[in-house]
Amino acid sequence: QVQLVESGGGLVQAGGSLRLSCAASGRTFSINTRGWFRQAPGKEREFVAAIAWSGGRTVYADSVKGRFTISGDNAKNTVYLQMNSLEPEDTAVYYCAAKGGSYYSDRYYTSGYDYWGQGTQVTVSS
Repeated sequence: QVQLVESGGGLVQAGGSLRLSCAASGRTFSINTRGWFRQAPGKEREFVAAIAWSGGRTVYADSVKGRFTISGDNAKNTVYLQMNSLEPEDTAVYYCAAKGGSYYSDRYYTSGYDYWGQGTQVTVSS
C-alpha cells in the first residue's frame, strides 16, 4: 500500500499563486507515475498534470499548460504542483494520485491510478 497526503491548499485572489505538496509513504518503490487531478462542485474529477517518477517527464491538461508546473523530489517522495496566474475556474478540490505500470498507460484517467490522497481545497476569488 501507498499513502498520499496533500497540503498547501487555501484561498487566493485571481492572479495569485499556490504550491501544493503531496508526500508519499509505504510501498513507494512500486510507483512510477504521480499525478494531480481536481474536482469542482458538480463536475467530474479531471486530470491536471502527471510526472514520471523516473526521468521526470511531464504532461499537462491544456487548461493549465503554461500556468502550472509539476515537479518531484525523489529523496522526499514528494510531488509538487506550483500554480501561478490562478483563475476562479481553478477552484476545486485537488487530489494527488499515484500508479505503477507504464507511465504512458492511462495517465490521464482516474481509473488508471491505484492510490489517492484525501484532497485539498483550492479557492480562487475574483
